[in-house]
Amino acid sequence: MIQTWQTKKRWWQVAASSLALILSGMLGSATLADEAFSVDALVEAAKKEPPITIYAVTGKIVDTAQAFTAKYGVQASAKKVNEATQVELMIRENRAGNIVGDVSVAIDVAAAMGELLPEGIVTSWTPPDIESDIPEKLRNPLVVVSDAHVWTYNTEKYNECPIDNIWQLTEPQWKGKLAMLDLFDKPLYADWFNQIEMHHDADIAKAYQDLYGKKLETSERSATAAWVKAFAENAPLLSDSSTVAEAAGAPGQADPFFVITSTAKYRDNEAKGLKLGLCSGVQPFSGFLYPGFGLIAGQTKSPNAARLFVRYLMTEEGVAPQTADGKISGNAKIGLPGDEPSGVANHLNELMAFDAATAAADLEKREGWQDFWRVNYKK
Repeated sequence: MIQTWQTKKRWWQVAASSLALILSGMLGSATLADEAFSVDALVEAAKKEPPITIYAVTGKIVDTAQAFTAKYGVQASAKKVNEATQVELMIRENRAGNIVGDVSVAIDVAAAMGELLPEGIVTSWTPPDIESDIPEKLRNPLVVVSDAHVWTYNTEKYNECPIDNIWQLTEPQWKGKLAMLDLFDKPLYADWFNQIEMHHDADIAKAYQDLYGKKLETSERSATAAWVKAFAENAPLLSDSSTVAEAAGAPGQADPFFVITSTAKYRDNEAKGLKLGLCSGVQPFSGFLYPGFGLIAGQTKSPNAARLFVRYLMTEEGVAPQTADGKISGNAKIGLPGDEPSGVANHLNELMAFDAATAAADLEKREGWQDFWRVNYKK
């Protein structure tokens, strides 16, 4: 998005105003103050407001909204909306002054940090009564869940993960046999590259040296750029999440793909007979955690109902449909169920965590990474 200096100046003026609202604990004049917070008072205030609509990337949000309504008597409905479309809707509705989506769950993180929050299109609120259970880095903006994306292999073909270092994926034997989400449709993967370069570039260089016994020498600007270039040259299949998961896990394959995919797809091991296995012990990481914010429309007419729903998502009951898919609650007291199919709970310390504090930079550099990928992709 091309922005004039005047537009940027206006954004920062709005950001200052929005920050003041957040710090004062207010989303609107009718919103209960955090200093006198109680769940019962929030419920009573929410019942006096219009019904709310929630946008989320998972279809399970529909059942969650129904359970919320049944529990609190506060009317809520939900729609499955992908990350990019959520951004578009929140911006369009804000400009029109016609809010449909009162709560956004798991929106495009970089766009939220670089555009929506600074403009006051959305705001973040952390429930005061459970704030101490939420790690400080996940409070503002509030992270409801983190989606684990992990290196994944076919357990029917391999007895164990066929790699232990991501640089192996740049070698000739993997050309045309890798797959991942399309980073032009799902730019979180371009953002992932930027996060690696900003925060873990030394780890990428070390992984190279550990594997090959020599220091990385490259003409690229960073070790990360060198890896991304070599990875792109091996022409990973770019597709949607279902196709990527099936490329890796479909049974009966003589030469299955090796992929990176969300642990949510591991439910298809039972549902569709897939053979997905999580790679552990991969250097420098076995995958990454992508944060899913819970944000409230800045112009919502139901600020208390929206807050109540956000709080519900931070409870074990409210987030259960998502933790069943291996998504990690922002509430540290809520773990994954014992029968979660990927087993990612045992490998969380191996996953790179996105740093939301620098996500605005991901947005600025997103097109650069996509162009870099396009230039180096070799079929």
